[in-house]
Amino acid sequence: MMDVLIVIVLSVIGILLILVEIFLIPGITITASLGGLFFLGGVFYAFSGLGTTPGIITLVLNLLAIGISIVYLIKSKTLDHIALKTDIDSTVATEKNIAVSAGDTGITLSRLNPIGKVKVNNITMEGKSLGDFIDEDTEIEVVKVSATQLLVKLK
Repeated sequence: MMDVLIVIVLSVIGILLILVEIFLIPGITITASLGGLFFLGGVFYAFSGLGTTPGIITLVLNLLAIGISIVYLIKSKTLDHIALKTDIDSTVATEKNIAVSAGDTGITLSRLNPIGKVKVNNITMEGKSLGDFIDEDTEIEVVKVSATQLLVKLK
């Protein structure tokens, strides 16, 4: 009777640690290793202490318990309490959706040394001069538009 209790305790601890690893702790950590050791320890103890038939039954029952637990946790609302539900509806700026194009004019908000802030078409962006330093409050012309900055020159 004590052998059966040891097999059950080892198996339950192993299954719980494996489920914690799958659903709560990302990556392969010590929890997964311990869960696997307890799981395999229970099966090994069943084979060595109880015999082949109880060992096979223990292995099958443990695998079924893990499978049923995973399916239950996925289908139940249990994971909804810890799952991230935020939708990301923003996008990264690209050349296509910036309302600035080559040839537009604007003004520098800070000194371009060679990079600084510029304002073109009421949009404040990072600007990069073609090589010259451009002082603050100076008119500039856009040469090229990229997703992160504007390439500008003196007007």
